[in-house]
Amino acid sequence: MTMQATTGEERHRVALVGTGHRGAGMWGKELLEGWRDRAEFVAICDINERRATAARSAIGTNAPVFTDVDAMLADVKPEIVIVCSRDDTHDEIIVKALEAGCRVITEKPMTTTPEKCRRILEAEARTGRPVDVTFNYRFAPTAARLKQLLLDEAIGTVTSVDFHWYLDTQHGADYFRRWHAKEAHSGSLFVHKATHHFDLLNWYLGSVPREVSAYGSQRNYGRNGPFRGERCLTCSHGQACDFHFDMSKDPWLTMLYEEPSAEDGYVRDACVYREDIDIPDTMTAMLRFENEVIVSYSLNTFMPIEGYHLAFNGTRGRIEVRQYERQAFETPDYDEILLMRNFGGAERIRVPHAAGGHFGGDDRLRDMLLRPGLADPLGQRAGALAGAMSMLCGAAALASMKSGRPVRLAELGGLPD
Repeated sequence: MTMQATTGEERHRVALVGTGHRGAGMWGKELLEGWRDRAEFVAICDINERRATAARSAIGTNAPVFTDVDAMLADVKPEIVIVCSRDDTHDEIIVKALEAGCRVITEKPMTTTPEKCRRILEAEARTGRPVDVTFNYRFAPTAARLKQLLLDEAIGTVTSVDFHWYLDTQHGADYFRRWHAKEAHSGSLFVHKATHHFDLLNWYLGSVPREVSAYGSQRNYGRNGPFRGERCLTCSHGQACDFHFDMSKDPWLTMLYEEPSAEDGYVRDACVYREDIDIPDTMTAMLRFENEVIVSYSLNTFMPIEGYHLAFNGTRGRIEVRQYERQAFETPDYDEILLMRNFGGAERIRVPHAAGGHFGGDDRLRDMLLRPGLADPLGQRAGALAGAMSMLCGAAALASMKSGRPVRLAELGGLPD
């Protein structure tokens, strides 16, 4: 599973905060399966004790369960705190962990508001402890190949980018069943989901946006529904609803969400047509970068396809890729990058998919963070500043959408003076 084995090294003392699907899975069960020689859990923490206890069993650890971060930090004194809680709670946990002398690995987005970004960056500088943000898309084989082509100036100087991301009716709808559907918790999908995409742009281009103009609307979910209920489990419209989700068919989600819901009332199958959903499901943005590259971006959340279309336009050519995940048609087990030179023909570059999540990106990310001494020639490892800049892109897009005007990142105040 991993790129290389490491022997003779002490294992990191790890505390996991947040035991939902990503925490219990990628940063829990999978972590122990592939990186047991580098990590041992010393605490499992979640505000829902039933979920934390179930996750501990699924992960395969005997680490103590906590419902309070302060008590956990004081009692077990972890070396690394992995933050997988709800997005709007990240900043409080990250700052407490840094002040307790811990290294932090946080799920994306790093946080949800410019003020919280600033707080994290100031705490990192004050404590001297590092924050890593888990931008696993940087580590996908196709992303790495694209970055190398750009570093090699295969198409000269990049002048503009077309970047369009498609979420299908399975993945896209899932955000509207959960806490992500409230801007207060997720910052909207301009932050929660697009933070991945804005980070890729920042990394690919070696720059950051100066200004963002964006539009967004709610066209399919929320009040647009032909009917609605409280949740799929109890809904009388199940047979008629295209988005009906029977969670009982998924033992993993039932264990992590349905059984623990008795403790706090949070359900994983809330109606996608709830009238209190306040985030857009259809989004587009124009970004002007500090290096004068201009970007056209969009995110749609109820498509028959899953994946993205990405193209870099340069002074000497164009790089284009269509990356397939779930599709309405059969797709190959590789991505194909089309490299076209203005006066030199075209080259098709096949990039095979690797095993593991995000076409192998998840494993490469965990290696980078937990196995010492790995080279990082492409700069794939992302710190708090990268986390802040991608989040601020999303915050600027959201502010532009609401105000109807372009928003400069500098006016958001998310960076220390």
